[in-house]
Amino acid sequence: MNAATDRTDAAARTAPRVPLRDHVATSIRRFLGDLDGCGTENLYEIALRELEIPLFVEVLQHCDGNQSRAAAMLGIHRATLRKKLREYGLD
Repeated sequence: MNAATDRTDAAARTAPRVPLRDHVATSIRRFLGDLDGCGTENLYEIALRELEIPLFVEVLQHCDGNQSRAAAMLGIHRATLRKKLREYGLD
């Protein structure tokens, strides 16, 4: 690595983090805009699914596929994680 890369990496680590809710709000606004006036009857279900799938995938990857560690990190029971993974075809 060179000095410029080291400075960039250090700046990224010390920059204030944008809260996850801000990213979610931006995505929801974009989704609602993409509806282009059309409604939906199950936005809550859609939103949960669209959040849970990448959340489970990323946490499992972070935990090297260890479902017990992933469940602990998520704050849910391992059986609940396994059930959700089956529901989403991620098992």
